[in-house]
Amino acid sequence: MNRDRPAPGAPEFRPHRVVVLAMDGVLPFELGIPHRIFGRPKDAEGRHLYDVVTCSIRPPGPVRTDADFAIQVEHGPEALATADTVIVPASYELGPVFEQGVLTGELTAALAHIRPGTRLASICTGVYVLAAAGLLDGRPATTHWADSDRLQELFPQVRVDPDVLFIDDGDVLTSAGVAAGLDLCLHMVRRDHGTAVANDVARRTVVPPHRDGGQAQYIHRPVPDPQQSTTTSARAWALGRLHEPIQLRDMAEQEAMSVRTFTRRFREEVGVSPGQWLTQQRVERARHLLESTDLSVDQVAHDAGFGTAQSMRQHLQTALGVTPTAYRRTFRSGSGGVDNSARGYDDVGALS
Repeated sequence: MNRDRPAPGAPEFRPHRVVVLAMDGVLPFELGIPHRIFGRPKDAEGRHLYDVVTCSIRPPGPVRTDADFAIQVEHGPEALATADTVIVPASYELGPVFEQGVLTGELTAALAHIRPGTRLASICTGVYVLAAAGLLDGRPATTHWADSDRLQELFPQVRVDPDVLFIDDGDVLTSAGVAAGLDLCLHMVRRDHGTAVANDVARRTVVPPHRDGGQAQYIHRPVPDPQQSTTTSARAWALGRLHEPIQLRDMAEQEAMSVRTFTRRFREEVGVSPGQWLTQQRVERARHLLESTDLSVDQVAHDAGFGTAQSMRQHLQTALGVTPTAYRRTFRSGSGGVDNSARGYDDVGALS
């Protein structure tokens, strides 16, 4: 049987096209993130799941970067009309977009090529382009914490959240600076094709598949006394026994700290409370088990530490917007499409 030829009546295979918009002043690192992440995933037959191209707002040619070199871009703005997803990386030469909150004529003409229904994403200050185009009005968005106040000042109609690594608002996604672009792109792969595919990409890229907390952990603070303890050991201890009830005092005891000191240190290091973090880890564990095993929902709930299927159902509904059964049906079938919000998880208060 010829595996390259689709079965009669089967839809023809077409990779999801990601078009990356390179503007003058673009940061080369951030420009390369989508190519690195989306260029990796393949299906069982070895076919690339994504087709990634870069375009300029002008005809093909050189585009300045913020480094001491330019890049040669082979596609003009017409490529945006072919996109299933458009990604706007950061630029240090946004001009009126950053200064006044308005698009240039060239940028307006380029964005007009984007088809309705195209998924849009930004990395760092690329969010200013989406905001200036009116695409974030009334919606949540994030950017680098150092630029969030400016974003809110220029675009008061946007609900700016400076504390998260990225936000998934369905068809529009925004991320914080630099490495958060990796988090965002991995999240989109996870949303499209499941945790196993995203984890494989992360492993090959040598980055964590999911980072804890938000931007708070990266904002400059006085350097702590090097002799002070951290909460690293407690987190490793908890990850090894997610299936068990874990009390806050149990984690604090691993670091020989009082509950109050441990909670303060934990939030400083991770960016969220111990309760939020533990819930995140249990949700991730449940997602992995739902995707990769045939365990019953009750058993998954037990192994992930939720205790009951009802408790797990509530937490997954809050974090992912779907029930465990719907999540498994989506990703076990390989169809993708779960609308995952990464704005953070509700604090469940006391640990289970």
